[in-house]
Amino acid sequence: MNDQPKISNPDSANIRPVPAFAEPGIPHIRALNVPAMQALYVKEVRRFFKVQLQTIWAPAITTLLFLVIFTVALGGAGRTVIGVPFADFIAPGLIMMAMLQNSFANSSFSLLVGKIQGTIVDYLMPPLAVGELVIALIGAAITRAILVGFALWIAMLFWPGVDVGVNHLWAVGVFGVLGAMMLGFLGLITSVWAEKFDHAAAVTNFVVTPLALLSGTFYSVDLLAPWFQGIAHANPVYYAIMGFRYGFIGTVDATIANPVLTALLVLVAVNVVLGYATYRLLASGWKLKA
Repeated sequence: MNDQPKISNPDSANIRPVPAFAEPGIPHIRALNVPAMQALYVKEVRRFFKVQLQTIWAPAITTLLFLVIFTVALGGAGRTVIGVPFADFIAPGLIMMAMLQNSFANSSFSLLVGKIQGTIVDYLMPPLAVGELVIALIGAAITRAILVGFALWIAMLFWPGVDVGVNHLWAVGVFGVLGAMMLGFLGLITSVWAEKFDHAAAVTNFVVTPLALLSGTFYSVDLLAPWFQGIAHANPVYYAIMGFRYGFIGTVDATIANPVLTALLVLVAVNVVLGYATYRLLASGWKLKA
């Protein structure tokens, strides 16, 4: 009475096996997740670019005022520093100082605003490894620094009495990126540690600003007392500004041997240390995960 055919051996039937899912915590994406990194990078860039009047043009104008004040007050009567006009000496340092400060501001804001507004899950839930998260956030900070530096350079091109012609393009690019990366790592560490905007502002006022102002931006370090030169040489921002300035004026104000190579090695070493510290801090989930 049953006309349906019988399967003698069920194992031989064409039955699709149930796919096996990986255990929780085992990553499915074993290569570099480039699309996710790109998405986060674009998000961070769009975030500061939507308010570009505040994040790009305002810092450029503020820094340009430093150039006006110092060239009018101290740059008259043909004053020179290490053989170049005073305005030409401080202009690259001002550009680099603005780049460093804005790189720190961008990276220190990223995770902090997420913790305060309760949107930190947007950074932690996507399929991004810790290294990929760091690359995207630091990349956005470097992008903002480059935009601010480029805006300042364009403005200084048309400023009378200032020559910002580039002598060594490689030095401008390498030291600009390494310096922005260094302050980007410091900003990311700050955004993990800080619990409110006052904490990030304290790091800006008591760490970043003194490091930038005491790094030879407005003066030549080799004219200082020997003990003050030692302090300046212990400041990694000094090497970023010195190397960046070398790219513009073709000379340095340092008495150390092989100053450009030394500056390059110091910045690479500092970035490696800060990058490793940032990675370990994010991987631990300190102040980010319950």
